Amino acid sequence: MHKPVILIGVGEMGGVFARALLKLGYPVVPVTRSMDMATVAEEFPDPETVILAVAEKDLHPSFEIIPASWRDRMVLLQNELLPRDWQQHGLINPTVISVWFEKKKGMDAKVVIDSPVFGPHARLIQKALNDIDLPVTVVGSEDALLFELVLKNLYILTTNIAGLEAGGDVRELWLNHNDLACEVAGDVLDIQEYLSGQKLDRHALIEGMLRAFDGDPNHGCMGRSAPARLARALAIADEAGLEVPSLRRINAKVI
Repeated sequence: MHKPVILIGVGEMGGVFARALLKLGYPVVPVTRSMDMATVAEEFPDPETVILAVAEKDLHPSFEIIPASWRDRMVLLQNELLPRDWQQHGLINPTVISVWFEKKKGMDAKVVIDSPVFGPHARLIQKALNDIDLPVTVVGSEDALLFELVLKNLYILTTNIAGLEAGGDVRELWLNHNDLACEVAGDVLDIQEYLSGQKLDRHALIEGMLRAFDGDPNHGCMGRSAPARLARALAIADEAGLEVPSLRRINAKVI
């Protein structure tokens, strides 16, 4: 029998990964908010992998309490994720997937584009998700992973923040509010360059965002997390001394 997989967070997204791994024959051990991770780690000190499937706001608090025996076998899948998020907590070489499928309560997972994954457990995650018809591609380097993480951040932040002003779906945003979308995307990429410490290929990232728009043109722009995403982006911009004029203009309208 396979070694167990630890699943921290059993919401909609965690459920997708649990189903995929169970289908491959891996026992899945859930860890909920009410459970003590250290106690679970004493019972399962040598799992195959540990999937952290908590919300973005719970990511850093979760990093702080990951047991030592699990820290070298993590799988991360959050939005607004960059290498500095795990590096500052001493996690080395986690497996990271940029999830491009949506899962809502009572609905099957909906694919936008293939989900890229990188790291020691990339092939396991790829096989598990492919087997439940969710396309996953293994990327070949840390640089490629960074590009994919920034791309997802660009898509999420641009559509959510621009959606606070424009509403509608991503096709309408690009066709009818193109100047707004481009201005917000530029501000978002300023923030991503600050957070990553790298000069980014903006043209390639915008092209990637447009491929995602084509993958699900009716995807709504403004999710319920949009105001919180805008607030986080502005806090980072203030820390970095960035102007981000479009984000500040939108914030002035919605507060």
